[in-house]
Order: sequence, then C-alpha cells, then structure tokens
Amino acid sequence: MPVEVLDRPKSKAVEGSLLFLEDSFAGRPVVEFSYGSGEGRTNAVYSPRRVSIGDARTIRPSLDAEGFDLVRHRTRVEDFYDEKQASLGDAEAAKIVADVTGAARVLVFDHTLRRRSPDSVRQPSTRVHNDYTVRSAPSRVRDLLGDDAEHFLSHRVAFINVWRPIRHAAADWPLAIADARSVRPEHLIPTDIVYPDRRGEIYGLVHKPEHRWWYYPDMQLDEALLIKCYDNREGVAQFTPHTAFESPLTPANAPPRESIEFRTIAFFD
Repeated sequence: MPVEVLDRPKSKAVEGSLLFLEDSFAGRPVVEFSYGSGEGRTNAVYSPRRVSIGDARTIRPSLDAEGFDLVRHRTRVEDFYDEKQASLGDAEAAKIVADVTGAARVLVFDHTLRRRSPDSVRQPSTRVHNDYTVRSAPSRVRDLLGDDAEHFLSHRVAFINVWRPIRHAAADWPLAIADARSVRPEHLIPTDIVYPDRRGEIYGLVHKPEHRWWYYPDMQLDEALLIKCYDNREGVAQFTPHTAFESPLTPANAPPRESIEFRTIAFFD
C-alpha cells in the first residue's frame, strides 16, 4: 500500500549510513550494555549500509500502519534533568499515547535521557534495533504487573515509545524509523541485551533493499514522536526498527542532540 504524499514544502530526504546486523553472523547476538555508552559491547557483527531516508513530514503516517506518528505537544516540564519533575513528564507521555491510540490505560514504566557528549551517561543508540520482541514484551508486562498481567495480556497490549528533543531542536543525529510494513519477521533477529542489573531481549535488523526509511528533520521542542515497539494485535504494525543517524543536512554549528524517550505500555479493553 503506497504512503499518502501531502502537498508540503520541499522534501528534506537524505541518504544516510545505518548500522545493520550482518545476516551472515552464525551465533546468537548478545549486547552487553554499560551505562557509559549508547552502544554496548557485542559479539555480533554490524555493518554500515547506505539507505535513502525520506522526509516524514511529507506523508501522513500512523501507529497502526507505518508504526510511528508525530504529534504537537508543548511540555510543561522546565528541566527534564530534574528527577523531581519526572512524574509530570511521565503523565504527559501517558496522555499523549492515550489520546492518539484510545487506550483504556497507559503505563509509563521508564524514561531515558540521551545526550551526545563524551561525558554523557547515555549516548544516542546507533545500531538499528527494536526495543522489544514477541517474547520480551509479554515478559516485561509480567515483571511490571505480576498477578494482574495475564488479564491484561488477554486483551490488546502495545509498547509505544514517546521520543522528544529537549533544550533545543533535534537537528543533530535524528532518528531514522523503518516503515513497519516493509520489515518482514525474518528480518528481525532476537538479540540478548545484558544490563548491569537485568537481562532482556531486543530485535536487531538485517539490511534488505525493500525496507523503507523515514525521519523528521529538525524536530522541535513542541513535537513528540511515537514509535510502536510491540503490538500483540495481528494485522497492524507490530515492530518498528529505528536508530540514530548522522544526517548530512545537520548544520555544522548545530548543538549536540539532547532527547528523552518515555517507554509506555498501552492497554486496551
């Protein structure tokens, strides 16, 4: 199904280099993640591939089709680095997801600040990945909700990230997002991810020419990007791989990217 092209200003489509998991890798990929890097150590092989990345401002995507959406929202949070204001940011993210999806309940269970700086605890992640798998998403629901989890998992459940720039527009190292409809299940490779305090599973992605890629140039402080990382409903976008990339259109004097992503679970009746 072709995307709908809108009458908008000239496209800022680019060609960029993205890091994909090599499909010739024989073992099970493992990423050991330390909180001083956005990359982590891995036993797998990732290789850069040049891909065309379209300007998503020229289309009208949706969470259930392409797997992502952009909304206008001006936050009331004055300083995202102040943990005392974290509850306000969480509440805003939950409302954004509920308003867009119509979910009966939205749980915000984590948020991550990223800053492209040598002294940053979390850097932008530059390997193509999807945050959850068909196994790890239900497992996360069980971890968070305990005895109530099976009730919620018997209904529709979707993991949706809310990503937004902070302090300044995101011209530096924006996110490239795959059109979920162009990614086949066999392109997604289960990958163990090991944190200092827990283990998880994500999907890596092998490169295929049929993948379609999009990004939002110069995301503003009053914009929030929604990315669907899991959905247990069939027939809609279920996994949406994404990664940061170096845009050739980034001005030389652009400030390093600073962003926050809220991880949410949308529960439906």
